[in-house]
Amino acid sequence: MPRDFADAAGHRSDLVIGREEAFGAAREQLARGGSVLLHGPAGIGKSTVLRTLAADYAPTAHTVLRCSATESESHLPFLALADLLGQVLDEVSPTLPAAQRTALESALTGRGESTLQRDGLALRLAVLSALRALAVAGPVLVVADDLQWLDPASAELLGFAARRLGDTPVRLLCAVRTEGPETEDAEYDRHLRASPPDTRAVRLGPLTRAQVSTLLDERGYSGLHRSTVRDIHRTSGGNPLFALELGRALAESPAAPRPGEPLPVPTSLRALVLSRLEMLSDEARRTLLVASAGARPTPALLHAAGRGNAEAETAQAAALGLLAPDPEDPTVRFAHPLISAALYAEAPAPERRAAHAALSTAASDPIERARHLALATTGTDPRVAARLAQAAALARDRGAPSVAASLGLLAARHTPADSTPGPDERRLAAAEDAITAGEQDLARDVAREVLTRATAPGERVRAWMAVIEAAGQAIGEVDAVFPQALADAGDDPRLLALVHYQLAWRSLVVQGDFAQGREEAAHAARLAARAGDRRTELLALAFQAQSETLMGHPDAPATIQRALQEPQDPRVACHHNGAGSSRFRWLVMSDRLAEARTTVTALLREVRRRGMAESEVHYLRFLAETELHSGHCGRALELSRESLTLARDAGIGEGAGAMQAALAEAAGGEPDPALELAREAVRRAEGDGDAVYLSRALAALGHAHLAAGDAAAAVRVLRRVRELEAGAGITDPARGRWQGDLAEALVRTGEPAEAVDVIEVARAHALRLGRQSVLAVLDRSEALVRAARGEHRTAVARLTSARERLAGLGFGLEEARAVFALAELYAERPGRAPESASYDEAARLFRRCRALPWLRRVEAAVAARAAGPPPEPAAEPDGLAGLAAMERQVAALVMEGATNREIAARLFVSVKTVEATLTRVYRKLGIRSRVDIVRLAAGRRPD
Repeated sequence: MPRDFADAAGHRSDLVIGREEAFGAAREQLARGGSVLLHGPAGIGKSTVLRTLAADYAPTAHTVLRCSATESESHLPFLALADLLGQVLDEVSPTLPAAQRTALESALTGRGESTLQRDGLALRLAVLSALRALAVAGPVLVVADDLQWLDPASAELLGFAARRLGDTPVRLLCAVRTEGPETEDAEYDRHLRASPPDTRAVRLGPLTRAQVSTLLDERGYSGLHRSTVRDIHRTSGGNPLFALELGRALAESPAAPRPGEPLPVPTSLRALVLSRLEMLSDEARRTLLVASAGARPTPALLHAAGRGNAEAETAQAAALGLLAPDPEDPTVRFAHPLISAALYAEAPAPERRAAHAALSTAASDPIERARHLALATTGTDPRVAARLAQAAALARDRGAPSVAASLGLLAARHTPADSTPGPDERRLAAAEDAITAGEQDLARDVAREVLTRATAPGERVRAWMAVIEAAGQAIGEVDAVFPQALADAGDDPRLLALVHYQLAWRSLVVQGDFAQGREEAAHAARLAARAGDRRTELLALAFQAQSETLMGHPDAPATIQRALQEPQDPRVACHHNGAGSSRFRWLVMSDRLAEARTTVTALLREVRRRGMAESEVHYLRFLAETELHSGHCGRALELSRESLTLARDAGIGEGAGAMQAALAEAAGGEPDPALELAREAVRRAEGDGDAVYLSRALAALGHAHLAAGDAAAAVRVLRRVRELEAGAGITDPARGRWQGDLAEALVRTGEPAEAVDVIEVARAHALRLGRQSVLAVLDRSEALVRAARGEHRTAVARLTSARERLAGLGFGLEEARAVFALAELYAERPGRAPESASYDEAARLFRRCRALPWLRRVEAAVAARAAGPPPEPAAEPDGLAGLAAMERQVAALVMEGATNREIAARLFVSVKTVEATLTRVYRKLGIRSRVDIVRLAAGRRPD
């Protein structure tokens, strides 16, 4: 079985980063017997995907033929054909007619003169016959990389055969380079015409920023600042080869680029574009250098910067393919960001400074003028530093904190050591802007650098606060910081307030102690008020209010009002840890969904305006939560996915994002992704030592298990949630809303007594706090307990009442679940259910919510009912009388001879739930196996 894939084992589909969709489409095409043509620009990853696909598909093929052409060999006739058929020539030659055999051997071995002009038909038929002969023994896979470099003779012969293979089990897996959108369609269309008729063309596009980050980490270029990864993504245009080369250049560079400067471009990448740059005149190159230094260069800006012939020189560059002009946009755009970066990197430093100096007066925007002035200036200069600090403040006000951070660091670099404010004070302002922008790694490194030399208590405490803030949910990793920060704060109430505010977070996140966190926050608020630090006071009050809300503390509404009193700090007011966020949480837990939606929508709009990346991640998740409660599952799924994408991109709040996405997937998506996301949320919370989100992540996992039909798994997970929240002092059942799920899962696993206990404890707190939606859900769960005990009329009354109350409160999904429970209850009893309690009504409500997993459960129940009731089991033996309802059902079906899988399907539970139930049956009956249950049914005593 000839194969040319000794290296294929190193290519795994799970390592094809960012190509999941394209890889899946290509693999599906090959699996159903079709051919695939991968196409895209140089460096986009075609060869990687091709090799991985080939390795993936090769085990199903009898023969794998491979060729990989190069530009330097494309003039050699029949070279690619020799690569493909050279190793199998001896095998196929005896099967060919004499004329075809002679022509093919001459072409492949060079022992005779063979040309397409002389032996055209014989050669064409020989290649076709050879492939058909190989296919007799089994499927054939032809793998051809870099089709654009195939010698013309081989390309013609392969295309002739490909178009005539018909149903012969020969599949082509090819890759071709296509350069630029203006030529791409024509390029791959030409190769597509030379492929089998059933070929699927799969285009590989640029990677996202998150995918570039993953790629760099996989290849060992980890530890880069997110701002640096952002620059790599922008400069590479999402091209994986370019991104890796830029990452390598950074790793090999003795010093990172200074703020505002482009990335170093390695020689390997400069060579891709410099040959075309050499064809420009010197003046045109200088014009392009000015354009590469500018943010949005236009002909008018280039004129103002002293480039009088800008139009003619940019036209010359466009003719060489260096620029991509747009008739509707005057901006001078480079054909690829790498061209701009390579041009800038190649220019001597004096020429770069001259370009920036020209733009420092030509640019109309004050932020741009200040940036160019800094890059044109060497050494410290208080005038330049002041200009940069003013520009940073302007960027901050415009909602561009990332720009503000970059400008702040430039300001620090140009600030003399004896100035006021000093360079470190400006570095700390830049670190705080970086935190706002979601660039925690940059903030942490800047703060750590300041701590190596700062002696003033104010600067040191401020730097410690940046280090703690940058840790995010992993605050436990910087536990050693707190004693040092307290020591630096001394007895200064303003500095102590800052430290105690962060200690409140430590109590909550690391220790899971809400009461201690509340006390620390209250203490911080008092210290800040004494020092006149309104910002810290507001943050501490908001934290206190949030803790009290989650604890079910009666002071929560009053504390929220204190946090909302004037004067307000605009940034705190919209911050995800501010009073607005606390009020949102209180509204949701108080069932005021419409007000909660209005509140969080306004907060989201404001943080987007201000460029507050972390707050945007949180508010998108909050809005998704509100929509989910309201029964808008499709919208909740979109918002939670958007929040998680932003969280992954910025590296902040990923655990919380995965938790909310799991809940949304369980309600409106698919069970498997819901479980996977929930497990990720649990792993992240445990890894970060985050006691706050651990219980919520576990609650999401328990809900996902229940939605997937695995009640036993749900019970195991949700029992742990109950223990964690009891230990943390969380008494408000509206915080995680897991109690109804636990009670329902306990009923389904035959443990109604524990379900009653869960319901009664939660109901007492819900009554105290007025949590009406929680009370309705608990009534729904209690109805299931009543039904399991045979109290049909009471169960119907409870479910009907719960449905009406949930509808009135606007909890659409919970209402639909109540109707579904009613429909199932009536299905188990004789007589016709009212329309309001039918499967049709449940399906209508789930469809309105776009709750697809629940809708499928209704459809499965309807199908099972249409198939007719299961045969009546024999009279229940006396030995089964002590079993719970679920246990009796499982035992009865075992007596009928049903397998565990069949029982799971009949009872709409998982196989694991059946297994767990049987274990309890064995224990209660004192038996050891299914055989013993059958013996009991026959009235015989088990051995």
